[in-house]
Amino acid sequence: MFILRFASLLLLISILVFFIPRLITLVYSFTRTYSQDSVPPGRAAIVFGAGLRWDGSPSPVLRDRIATAAGLYFSGKVEKLLMSGDNSTIYYNEPGAMREYALALGVPEDAIVLDYAGRRTYDTCYRAKAIFQLEEAILVTQQFHLPRALYTCNKLGLPAVGVPADRLNYFNRSRLFWNLREIPATAMALLEIHFTKPVPVMGDPEPVFSKEAQ
Repeated sequence: MFILRFASLLLLISILVFFIPRLITLVYSFTRTYSQDSVPPGRAAIVFGAGLRWDGSPSPVLRDRIATAAGLYFSGKVEKLLMSGDNSTIYYNEPGAMREYALALGVPEDAIVLDYAGRRTYDTCYRAKAIFQLEEAILVTQQFHLPRALYTCNKLGLPAVGVPADRLNYFNRSRLFWNLREIPATAMALLEIHFTKPVPVMGDPEPVFSKEAQ
């Protein structure tokens, strides 16, 4: 009987710690998620990194994010694309690969801004406001990641809405893996946002828009 009660308690704690944060972000993001056509116009879109292939080119998931952001630019929804990813070593340049792919899609170079220290969702949101001084943003990422990204950016003081970048028919096993991974990632995100509040890699301000243009 003791073992059963202990197991039940562990299950309840697991639900509270892991699943409730995911539910909170899902509910939070519901009214802040739009299609590419229906999203209200904004000045900038943030494109989150999603890994590179062995040859240094964007992964299929990342290509979808870049293509969706490019679509927002071409339709006049945004003026600039802030591409944020990992460049922690000279052998891994996620923002650079994102830029090259966007250029290949026809996005002009002066519409692209790179954040080389967007190693995590938290870092990207934090730096978008603190370093790149955005006042609002449209977030571009897949539906499985969008709730955490929206919650993080908004709670860090950057008003944001989101556009899903699910352009491909991803494998079911991939979708399952991504959604399962979001459960602990979301719990960690809420812990950092509301309690530990880490400061990511910082630097001098690099405003995406000059004060004169604003």
